[in-house]
Amino acid sequence: MGGIPRHIGIIMDGNGRWAEKRNKKRSYGHKAGSENVQKIAEHAFTRGVEVVTLYAFSSENWARPKGEVEELMHLLGDYLKKLAAKAVKNGIKINVLGRKDRLSAKLNKIVAEQTAKTSGGKRILNILIDYGGRGELVHAMNALVESGETVTEENIGKHLYTAGMPDPDLIIRTGGEVRLSNFLLYQAAYAELYFTDVLWPDFDEAELDKALENFASRERRYGKIEC
Repeated sequence: MGGIPRHIGIIMDGNGRWAEKRNKKRSYGHKAGSENVQKIAEHAFTRGVEVVTLYAFSSENWARPKGEVEELMHLLGDYLKKLAAKAVKNGIKINVLGRKDRLSAKLNKIVAEQTAKTSGGKRILNILIDYGGRGELVHAMNALVESGETVTEENIGKHLYTAGMPDPDLIIRTGGEVRLSNFLLYQAAYAELYFTDVLWPDFDEAELDKALENFASRERRYGKIEC
């Protein structure tokens, strides 16, 4: 059966609604959601997961109100500093994946400095910022064209942001929506999907355990018939 997934992807949805339920600004929910990252990632690693990939800011999120985007970018920079300090102690390597050209010079500097500090970690925490699955495929295809390589599944994989990592075995989406929203489209080909109504700031270790138990009960056939 499923066992423990090597790679978990999480679409962290529901921060804004969580704040609105408490009559707070959406930024209050984003802060609460960011503080949940370390707790859930560390619990996943404790359970034996090797890679955790979190959808922090999509390429479509630029369409949100300017003030909210600015607050999110500021929060991402500040929280990355705190997260990196703890990641070094816990042997976790942080990658920030996605486009970098639309991020501010200040945020790009923070990303470069903080991820470099964690480069020796054995377990991997990917944070997707300005990421879109379709855009990632365009990036990979352009790299293939520039290098003159033949288009094969193996060569595409070499040019994805997640090159060298196992594909996600389990993708979790919080917040009640039932869609992938342009998240790891190529890598998710055989991922098991788990949807929950729990809003991201309320998604605790017990909720992650529920998702892992659900995954463990599934039979993964990869197109084959049941044995």
